[in-house]
Amino acid sequence: MSRLTLLTSLLFIFFFQGVQAQIVSEDEEIERQLLASTKQLNQFFNRFNGEEDTKGRKFEPDDRQYRSERIRKRYLSILFDEENAEFSEDLLKTFIEQVTDKDNPQFLSLRSPEWFAVVNTTFKYKGKEEPLTLYMQIQQEGLGYEWVISDLVFEPYNTLFDKQRGETKEFLHPMSHELDFMNLRKALVKGGSPESYTLADFKPDLLTVFLYEVKMGLLEFQTVNRLNFHFFSIDGWYFQLNNFNRPGYNTGWLISDLAQVNDSQKEALLKIIYDKK
Repeated sequence: MSRLTLLTSLLFIFFFQGVQAQIVSEDEEIERQLLASTKQLNQFFNRFNGEEDTKGRKFEPDDRQYRSERIRKRYLSILFDEENAEFSEDLLKTFIEQVTDKDNPQFLSLRSPEWFAVVNTTFKYKGKEEPLTLYMQIQQEGLGYEWVISDLVFEPYNTLFDKQRGETKEFLHPMSHELDFMNLRKALVKGGSPESYTLADFKPDLLTVFLYEVKMGLLEFQTVNRLNFHFFSIDGWYFQLNNFNRPGYNTGWLISDLAQVNDSQKEALLKIIYDKK
């Protein structure tokens, strides 16, 4: 073999080994990123509670690592959005210290009533695609549990039952009983405002309207666009969970919003989340 041929062969071997090492290194990096990513919601719960290892292997309750303070502190620090979150490091530290307190540790439960989902969907309504937000919560059913629709926000419903007030309000004369209430004819007409003839504290049940229109085929489900979760499961705290699909280790289901809240602040926050005026 000539010197030139030998040199060429050596260069090819070194190049091939370098490429192979680079591929292995890239594969290992991808694997580490996948393991670090909190891909499923159940995995978020397990990591928050310290019930699985870095490779997703679940600890048995009799394992000394199960829900250990060390494991939990390690995991909790990587369950927060590091790119967009606006809460401070001090707030994060206070939260972690509370939930991992030796005397009173706190954990998340899928069966807790203190968390719910906000599902942003698209429905077809009157021939047009419209955004519709559904609020979902867990409830017990028989021996098991199920997700159910608890509320909704739909723009076309916002003015559906706008009750008139003041001098412009339509009403039935107080002597209508002497007319055998025949003047209901003007109240209950298509395109009218029958809600004006209801009790002063009348509040429409928009969820019932929604279910009726779905059953009648007037509302047709198209797709789910976005999903997030809101938690009040930890005493004195609120946090929001979102799914981040991006390169790197800080991906998957992560806490994107964190705040300390008292009872009155909780009620005010719920009104904002549920878009209640």
